[in-house]
Amino acid sequence: MAIFSSSMAAMLLLGLLTANLDPTVAQIGVCYGMLGNNLPNAREVINLYKSNNIKRMRLYDPNQQALQALRGSNIEVILGVPNDQLQNLANPSKAKSWVRSNVVAYWPRVRFRYIAVGNEVPPSSSLAQFVLPALVNVFNAVRSAGLESQIKVSIAIDMTLIGVSYPPSAGAFRGDVRSYLDPIIGHLAWARTALLANIYTYFSYSGNPRDISLPYALFTSPSPIVWDQGRGYQNLFDAMLDSLYSALEKAGQGGLEVVVSESGWPSAGGFGTSVDNAATYLSNLIKHVQKGTPKRPGKAIETYLFALFDENQKSGPELERHFGLFSPNKQPKYQLHFGGGRHWHIASKEYNATFPLQSDM
Repeated sequence: MAIFSSSMAAMLLLGLLTANLDPTVAQIGVCYGMLGNNLPNAREVINLYKSNNIKRMRLYDPNQQALQALRGSNIEVILGVPNDQLQNLANPSKAKSWVRSNVVAYWPRVRFRYIAVGNEVPPSSSLAQFVLPALVNVFNAVRSAGLESQIKVSIAIDMTLIGVSYPPSAGAFRGDVRSYLDPIIGHLAWARTALLANIYTYFSYSGNPRDISLPYALFTSPSPIVWDQGRGYQNLFDAMLDSLYSALEKAGQGGLEVVVSESGWPSAGGFGTSVDNAATYLSNLIKHVQKGTPKRPGKAIETYLFALFDENQKSGPELERHFGLFSPNKQPKYQLHFGGGRHWHIASKEYNATFPLQSDM
């Protein structure tokens, strides 16, 4: 009996180790936004990630409470440079100081994966001129610290930079953004760093429900809706991502990888929003990104769900405040499965209480 018990224990341990080493497990992260006055403190948030087997996080600024709480957590992090810091970091010495204070000071206890230098900066804005200098300066600061092979430096774009998206093989950037974007993606290709892209099928669907069906946007179409050069597209997410790959090819950077740095579906506040639609989109997205796209099949897509909480202080239309996987009291809005083939309940009875915000996040 003792031998049987030892064998069973060994098999159980092996199973747990195998689950943790499954390369599909770590593909999904969750964006940790802090624009709310009723959110849990950072340490409770990190415990929420860990208890739900969420192994990657996107953090939009170097919030010190969050970075302190991340120490030793083994959660991989995309750390954001806020747009209002881009002008400062266009100065090389200020970029070096920023990296020293917010990255080097925490490494390796905090496992930075990427630094995102700016988020969805419009090429027509006054900040656009600072993106490339800040990107290069932060990259050089990371390299000076000897961390360029561990921490990649990129930017996050949105899909409004795409001028042609249909069919996906015709994908191309807008002509008026090429002078802004080409030097950036050229640097990323030289540095062998992925481009970060925020991809939302919701906004494409809600903006054009006549031509885009809800099943196509939610991954529930039973058969391909679009055929393009022998490739069948059964969902809008693949079509959008492949149009971006095509745009990169036409810009001479077809070798660039893409990380989906945001994707989600609001549960209320606008056309096509509901808890059911959001749950369907998110659960299907988690499963789907393990498979790749028709243009790049079989290659798992590193993807970050937006967002951890409903954030009641976000600006914009009402739907912007309803993207959370969790309510501010840490109650799950959906049952999602993280961890590849193992089913992990996104809720935990340990996290049922409501907590006041205890840090300036």
